[in-house]
Amino acid sequence: MNDTDLQPFRELASDLRRLTSAAHELYAVEVATIIDTGSRDTSQIERVLDGLLDFCFETSMVTLYRTLCRYYFTLNPQATIAYVHAYRDMWDNEAEASDE
Repeated sequence: MNDTDLQPFRELASDLRRLTSAAHELYAVEVATIIDTGSRDTSQIERVLDGLLDFCFETSMVTLYRTLCRYYFTLNPQATIAYVHAYRDMWDNEAEASDE
């Protein structure tokens, strides 16, 4: 492949970095608000966890995900365990597959 062939991939990677950065800014505020206010709104918490899960290829998003899971565990341990398993199914298996 020459440099011209790689340009669309570079643009896609750049777009993904921008999207992830914007998502981190928004989700960081949502996670902080949930925790700071002591929210018990399980629908809101689960919506945020679902959204974060899509971005857990990025370390900073995994940190937010774990932070919210720790908080949610105090409210609903069973649901939180399901979210931990969802993360592992989606992301840990991907890492193992790439190691093979």
